[in-house]
Amino acid sequence: MKTVQFFSALLLMGAIVSVSSCKPTTDSTSSLPAEVEDNFNFIVANDLGRNGYYDQKIIAEQMGETAGEIGIEFVAAAGDIHHFEGVASVNDPLWNTNYEYIYSHPELMLDWYPVLGNHEYRGNTQAVLDYSGVSRRWCMPARYYDKSFEVGDSSSLKVVFIDTAPLIDKYHKESEESYRDVAAQDMEAQLHWIDSVLNASHETWKIVIGHHPVYAQTPKDEIERENLQQRLDPLLRKYGVDMYIAGHIHNFQHIRVPGSDVDYVVNSSASLSRKVSEIEGTQYCSPEPGFSVVSVSDKDLNLYMLDKTGHVLHTVTRTR
Repeated sequence: MKTVQFFSALLLMGAIVSVSSCKPTTDSTSSLPAEVEDNFNFIVANDLGRNGYYDQKIIAEQMGETAGEIGIEFVAAAGDIHHFEGVASVNDPLWNTNYEYIYSHPELMLDWYPVLGNHEYRGNTQAVLDYSGVSRRWCMPARYYDKSFEVGDSSSLKVVFIDTAPLIDKYHKESEESYRDVAAQDMEAQLHWIDSVLNASHETWKIVIGHHPVYAQTPKDEIERENLQQRLDPLLRKYGVDMYIAGHIHNFQHIRVPGSDVDYVVNSSASLSRKVSEIEGTQYCSPEPGFSVVSVSDKDLNLYMLDKTGHVLHTVTRTR
């Protein structure tokens, strides 16, 4: 009788897990499709800096291998390059142990376009910008900026890199204790800039990249998402942004919400990941660590979520 009860309990636990956990999609053991090699490609990685520990070295090597296979134009570093207290200066040893010595694959010796994360704001954020004068591949002209690219024969891509911590009340309230550089940032000035850049954009495809997600399942403070839903999301919807890509949560999530045509993507940590479960609007989620490849052509825009072995877990697809 006890044996029956034991196995019944196991079955019940399995049922609970299946309801609350995200499941891998059917392409979880596949590689990137061959046609990606002919497209405009870039890698998105974030929540990196663990001094090479956990899965950081493994994922860094896989990023290089993937870049060599498909050819990429740049790496978008979506914040938290440095855990836990940011960097003190451009000479901080963390630049070597979190970045230079880890992302040393020859195929990663190209432009990196970073944004600031909340952990950068625990240190000297100006040093993160100034590192552009030290490292040839660290390309950060401002706290928020945009880039335009020609894609295929007749298309173009606009990527807008934004600074999300100053758009969130929490960080302003904690600025004196933990996030001193936030207090000096003008929230309204950045929102006006985002509005003007997207309003003037005539590119075929539009992507916005920031550290904090607009929608996500997470135990982190709800005010983070609420503030971005109030201040940023209306601009994403108004100007027809295809994808908003963020990090911060340390897992993969793809979310669609009623009334919006934006694909909201949470890119997993490239070092240490966390559990995740579904919420309303979840199209896919996974607790695997890894990175993403964005592949753009005249006809479609695809974001491929890759695990640490380079296998595709899920694909977000936009078509024209």
